Amino acid sequence: MVDQPGYGRDRMKGMAGFADEDDRWYSLASTIEQLAGARSDDEVIDMLRGSARSIVGADGIAVVLKDGDQCFYVAEDAVEPLWAGQRFPAETCVSGWAMRHRQTAVIPDITADPRVPIEAYRQTFVRSLVMVPIGAPAAIAALGAYWDRIRVPKKTEVAMLEALARSAATAIENARLIARLHAMNRDLAQRLAELDGRSGRH
Repeated sequence: MVDQPGYGRDRMKGMAGFADEDDRWYSLASTIEQLAGARSDDEVIDMLRGSARSIVGADGIAVVLKDGDQCFYVAEDAVEPLWAGQRFPAETCVSGWAMRHRQTAVIPDITADPRVPIEAYRQTFVRSLVMVPIGAPAAIAALGAYWDRIRVPKKTEVAMLEALARSAATAIENARLIARLHAMNRDLAQRLAELDGRSGRH
């Protein structure tokens, strides 16, 4: 669905790309403004993938879509590959927990939290994470941020992720509404054309 970036241990991009907190807030505001103009789910996903990691100073981020009873890791930007393109049961992954409970999951140490399917993380760099649901009242996606060390995230980092999630939810809702309106207009135009065709035969 969405092109994936190259990988490499470029810590500067994730950890110091927006070292100054003022710059991070500015980038957050800019991304929120861009999300307001998104016209498709793919555009929203691209914007999140392109901005979230630097805004929170994470080593990786992932965008996860709810797909029935599964979680689809549709896009990521990370120092090493994570799970892009893979699906996991919603009942057994952190993104599923966040969407199901409509709560942010803050996990300073993945080995000490029962919500983490540790086998899925064993071969990755991830040691701590924050996962925020996207959508209300029912979550339709989630946004995860990951770090390569045990750490308690700053309140500002969590707040920034949650702000991105709220804006993404509104953007997705608007994009889907626009798509439905376009479909209704096409259907109406087709019906009118059929009526005109019938009138022309009488």
